[in-house]
Amino acid sequence: MNKTSFGNHRWVVCGLLFLATTINYIDRQVIGLLKPTLEMEFSWTESDYANIVMAFAACYALGFIIFGNIIDKIGSKIGYSISIIVWSVAAILHAFVKSTLGFGIVRGLLGLGESGNFPAAVKAVAEWFPKKERALATGIFNSGTSIGAVVAPIMVPWLLGFYGWQEAFIITGVLGFVWLILWWLFYEIPSRHKKLSEEEFNFIHSDTEPDSDHTGSIKWRRLLSIKQTWVFIIGKLLTDPVWWFFLFWLPSYFSSTFNLDLKKPSLHLVIVYSATTVGSIAGGYLSSYLIRKGWPILKARKTALLVAAISVLPIILARYATDIWVAVGIISIAAAAHQAWSSNIFTIVSDMVPKKAVSSVVGIGGMTGSIGSTFFPLLVGFILDYYKLAGNITAGYNIIFIICGFAYLIAWFIIHILTSRMKPVQFQSLT
Repeated sequence: MNKTSFGNHRWVVCGLLFLATTINYIDRQVIGLLKPTLEMEFSWTESDYANIVMAFAACYALGFIIFGNIIDKIGSKIGYSISIIVWSVAAILHAFVKSTLGFGIVRGLLGLGESGNFPAAVKAVAEWFPKKERALATGIFNSGTSIGAVVAPIMVPWLLGFYGWQEAFIITGVLGFVWLILWWLFYEIPSRHKKLSEEEFNFIHSDTEPDSDHTGSIKWRRLLSIKQTWVFIIGKLLTDPVWWFFLFWLPSYFSSTFNLDLKKPSLHLVIVYSATTVGSIAGGYLSSYLIRKGWPILKARKTALLVAAISVLPIILARYATDIWVAVGIISIAAAAHQAWSSNIFTIVSDMVPKKAVSSVVGIGGMTGSIGSTFFPLLVGFILDYYKLAGNITAGYNIIFIICGFAYLIAWFIIHILTSRMKPVQFQSLT
């Protein structure tokens, strides 16, 4: 059956998830782009900034505990709404704080709210897409992280130049409320969607059994007892800190190493984050393509993860880059590979656990990834402050690039060991 013959409402849903994720990362990225301005305004050291990033990461981890469980109970529509209201209010409040401590507090609230994005989005994909399309759908909505990171280096310097840093936080924060209107106008789960055809509903569930009729709750201790959950935990714990480094320190890296002026729209950062858009969609497409060719689902996902892990390794060579465009090329490949990794590691959850447990498992894994991201900025801040005092901050970045380069291969080998003979877990076995 031609898929256009029975409608494409599921791709409208994917578009909504993409927009929310884009806004999520615009709001997250603002502080990194304003870092030089805010450092002067509030006399921040690298460690001060690291502590602010750590506050975000710690509350982001806490938020995964809260939202992962809540979204499985109240559903993706209401859960997503609560999440974006909290983070949009927090983004706006950045404009009104007057101290470093104040930034740490509102940054923590932002992290708390933003943590609901991925549990809700991955659950929505599991509800709206068959397994053979999930990685591509995840890759598309996950590319919003890249688009947000592309838009921010253009939008934020422009807002800073014309209005000021306070207005940059306010205007970007308002975007979430615009999305909320669209969400309530167009979103509902398939079984309740009035415009969804029977043919498309059947296609959505064509390669999986709907579990919407199951009742009962799943305890986290039960989820932690299965290897399927630990696959996602490892995949996030070892790689999320790398992505957060790309988000929060790349602007500063280009500024300090190559004298990039962050008060102007940055083509260099746009190229890096544009590459991540390609990586996100290509990574999702690769495993979906292999599945359509007859590969087992898990083998296809793991192959895509391995390709991504190998592609990150060249970032180690950034230390030899003496030209900014060479550094942009090397880092672009690594950042794109991260997003290819992300598209597939999220999809593995919906492949391996029942829909009613998807947000909880994403919450658990997201929490552990955020814990890693909480402590990694402390290491980054310590290394950069040490080498800044020594007059060679570039050497500090080189050490961090080596850590980033090997993180994905280590994660892949552990996942490979965990997934030998692994099969999807059934709802009944978890209750």
